[in-house]
Amino acid sequence: MSEEKDLQKKAHDFLVQTSRTFVIPISQLPSGLQETVGAAYLCMRAIDEIEDHPQLPAEIKSKLLIEISKLLRNGYNRENLLKILLPYEASLPDVTLFLNDWITLCPETIVDKVLDATAEMAEGMAKWVELDWQIQNEADLNEYTYYVAGLVGTMLSDLWKWHDGTETDKELAIAFGRGLQTVNILRNKAEDAERGVNFFPDGWEFEDMLQFTEQNLKRANLYLADIQTTSIRHFCEIPLAFAHATVTALKDGKEKINRETVTDIVTKIVGS
Repeated sequence: MSEEKDLQKKAHDFLVQTSRTFVIPISQLPSGLQETVGAAYLCMRAIDEIEDHPQLPAEIKSKLLIEISKLLRNGYNRENLLKILLPYEASLPDVTLFLNDWITLCPETIVDKVLDATAEMAEGMAKWVELDWQIQNEADLNEYTYYVAGLVGTMLSDLWKWHDGTETDKELAIAFGRGLQTVNILRNKAEDAERGVNFFPDGWEFEDMLQFTEQNLKRANLYLADIQTTSIRHFCEIPLAFAHATVTALKDGKEKINRETVTDIVTKIVGS
């Protein structure tokens, strides 16, 4: 097996480990695009794992994120990235330590876009680590969710254009990512509270976050209107349908959708 094939298998294994939900829509993409989207997602997941790390002190998280951001923006190379990561090898998860591999899997013709988006995400996350995730108002919520999820949407839009010229609205792409993220914020409120984090703006209750989420999901529906390529459309439709179904479940007092609902959604979108 070639080195690239080995890396692709490694990436697939990590996708399954880190986001089983994401593996479902990515499987709908054609060869080439599938591997690129997977690698780009893992680049961002590597950064996300630093922000979410349960043991690393905030000052270390911020330092790491800023150093990685600067490197990705100002002449990335493998050796310098290893120098940043290796002092924390015992603490960081493998998906972060293998960031060089995920970057290697991104084709040369699109890797700069992936690096730019990942760098911006890391810089934004560092800011919110330093602020201790103190989201005081809707503007703060918009900014935070832009960095952690809206950038995923805009990066995907870049990948669609790179793949076959598909043009999408970047603002709607941000809403797409933001809507999916705030569904998770709704779902995980109690779990976040246990670790001392609250992503709800001051004075907001469940209904306020629900309304914010539904507004973004409506805009995410509009994002799909520009997508004519069937495989890309299916990729976007699946997580969006999961999000809508999860909102319905939350309204009914359930924490999440069950496996049967997941299967039904996928079958309805892509067929049996």
